[in-house]
This record gives sequence, C-alpha cells and structure tokens, in this order.
Amino acid sequence: MIIDYLKLVWRQMLARKRRSWLTLLGIVIGISTIVSLLLIGSGLSGAIGAQLDSLGTNVLIIAPKGSTVSLGLGSDNTPITENDEEVILSIRGVKQTAGLIYTSARIEFNDVIRYHFVSGNPDDVEKRKLVGEGQNLKIGSGRSLEKGDKRKAVLGIDYQDETVMGRAVELGDSISIQEEDFTVVGFWQKIGNSADDRSIAIPLETYWEVFDKEGELGLIFAEVEEGVSLLTVEERIMDELRNHRNLEEGKEDFTIQTPSQMAESFSAILGIVSGVLIGIAMISLLVGGIGIMNTMLTAVLQRTREIGLLKALGATKKQILSLFLLESSLYGLVGGIFGATVGIFFALFVEWAFANFVGPNLFIIQIDYMIITLILIGSALFGGISGYFPARKAAKADAVTSLRYE
Repeated sequence: MIIDYLKLVWRQMLARKRRSWLTLLGIVIGISTIVSLLLIGSGLSGAIGAQLDSLGTNVLIIAPKGSTVSLGLGSDNTPITENDEEVILSIRGVKQTAGLIYTSARIEFNDVIRYHFVSGNPDDVEKRKLVGEGQNLKIGSGRSLEKGDKRKAVLGIDYQDETVMGRAVELGDSISIQEEDFTVVGFWQKIGNSADDRSIAIPLETYWEVFDKEGELGLIFAEVEEGVSLLTVEERIMDELRNHRNLEEGKEDFTIQTPSQMAESFSAILGIVSGVLIGIAMISLLVGGIGIMNTMLTAVLQRTREIGLLKALGATKKQILSLFLLESSLYGLVGGIFGATVGIFFALFVEWAFANFVGPNLFIIQIDYMIITLILIGSALFGGISGYFPARKAAKADAVTSLRYE
C-alpha cells in the first residue's frame, strides 16, 4: 500500500517539475546551511582545541584583560610586563614562567614588502618549550634562537616559497623587520596555518628595542608544579598581581586562563556566530514551509476532480489525508537530502581549502551520520506539518461537489 502511495506521489511531483524545484529551494537552502554550519563549527572547535591542548594541562596563561582572543597580540590594553612575570615566578606552586609578545610588522625582502606577525620569544630553551617550541613549533632547518642572539630571526616555512617574497628566503639571508636588518638562522617546520607559517620569531629583548616596548609582554605562561592545584595557584597569582598592580578586587586589568578555558571562550564565540547564522537558516526553512503549503493548496485545487473520483471509488478521508501528507513530507525529505548533500560538500570544500592553503590536519571534518539522519527525519516531518492543512482540506472535500468541479 505504501509503495503505491509513493509511486502516485512521485508521479505528481514529476508532473510539476518546475513548481516542485521551486518548492524544494527554500528547504535545500535552509538544510544545507544548517548542515554545513554544524560540520564547520565542529571542525573549527576541534582545531582550536587541538592547538590549545598542545600547551599542556598544567599551564596558566596570563594576558591583558580583553585580549584573550588576540592571544598576545600587541594592543592598547594595559600591558603585562617583565616585572609581572617576576612576581608570578616567585609564587609558591609556580615551576617556571615564560613571556612573549607579537604584533603585525613590516617585512621587507628582495624589494618586496609584506605585513606578517613578528613575535618576541625568550632565548632560554626551557622557556621556549613552555611557549610551544617542541610541541607545535619545531625547527625544520637551521637552529632556534639562542642566548646572546641579537639581530637573528627564525622564519615560518612559507618564506621558503618564492611566491611569498618574490624569492625563496634561505639560511644566512638578511631580512628587514621594521626597517631593521636581521639574519635568518632557522625555519620552523610546517605548523598548519598561514599566520604561524608566515610569522617570524626574534629575541624578546631585540623585539623591545625594535618596537619600543621595553619590558612589555603580551602573554605570560606559568607552568604549575606537578601535584599542585591549578585553581589554587590561579588564586595566588590573582592576589599577588592585584597587589603588585595596586588594583581592587573585581577591577583587574588582566585575565588568567587555562588552555581549556581559552578553548571554551573560542567555542562560545563560535557558538554565538553559528546561532545567528542558523537563525537565518531557520527563516529560509520557514519560507520553504510556506512554499510547500502553497504548492499543496494549489495541488488540492488542481486535483479536486481526482479527489472526488478517489472518494467515489471508496477512498476514505484517512487515505486521502495520508496521500497528501505523504506528498508534502516527501517534499521535505527530498529537499533535506539535497540540502544535506550540498552542506556536506561545502564543508568538505572548506576542509580541502584549509588543507591546501592553510595547512593539513588543522581543520578536519567529521560527518556524524546519526545527526544527518535526524536532520532528514526532521525535514520530512517539517514538510508534513507544512502540508497538513491542505491535506486536511482535501480529506474533507465532498465527493459529489469535487466531481462537478471545473
């Protein structure tokens, strides 16, 4: 019986191809937007989490208030300083600290000028490990910055590509940063995103000289001793820095977070953006639902004599209702299938773009087919609900009146 219903409904949809496609359009746009946002949002959350998790689970990150998202980028906020780092290092439970800062700077090489990130990095080996070297920052060729280095620089791997600066940069070359010459002593391995792979690391003290930021830091990493509570050390740092900076409780101009908390902050921001976009997608779905209702109302009018004939042959109200509900649900299901397919392909395209233009393994799409199935079921139910009133109107139609309809 259900097969016969489906065959009949499918023939009706094919008989009105143009109207059917227009009806499906709103559903396709809405579902594709929802599916792509869910997949891309999940991929971005995973990428951000992986990058921050690489810092470790026993690290606290201290930054100027309001600069959490900038992750150490020089800003107009009240800066944290080398003196603050000394205060933090003296706190019980803190094993070691490391500070860094970076900002966008003028890079010149081979008469080509670009603007990329330049960071002031510590020259101590253990401190460099704390800020990421050895975890997600590894030397690919040459060497790292060492104690005593002044005008030396370690470059991201993209500078070895001639398309970045017009010619591949090589070890020993001189590169200008803020119109100051630096000798290239090393290149990082591929990190996986263009911001890092085109960044430049120089000694922290030299950074202060070049950018006139004496003693200023963008981030301070504090490694907590094994077995000591992160929360306890965080409270101690908060109290000591508040006293050191002469601040009242609740009026701190700095923040303290763990990598996982920073990941949560990013996820919260991403969730707000995704929520807004999904809200827009729901408007598209609403338009699609109105389109299904309009199509079904038109179908009821056009098939009035057919409805009368079916009733004259013994079709019940329930059967007529089921026939039209099935048709409207099929609109929702087919639109959902097309929309989900478009959404998946778009998300995979974004993954491909990241892999080819940003870096492999940074952004990975994982398709949850259970969620996709639930979305398709929801789309079919939405179509059925949209077509309920036209279906009810068809089921209540009088057989004699319908047969006389012109």
